[in-house]
Amino acid sequence: MNNMITVRTQVKDIMKEAAMENMSGDFIDKLDEKVKQLILDAIRRAKENGRRTVMGKDI
Repeated sequence: MNNMITVRTQVKDIMKEAAMENMSGDFIDKLDEKVKQLILDAIRRAKENGRRTVMGKDI
């Protein structure tokens, strides 16, 4: 099961604020992959620093 982290409607709201009207079909999937990787990288960094808490500085 592939759970999406990124919320399409919130992304569309940001795009509207920036005067961007359209989003390709694969954009949200690629964005979601980036978000998941960012989370995994932050987890790795926290563990490398001996912490069990992910912090903003891990991004």
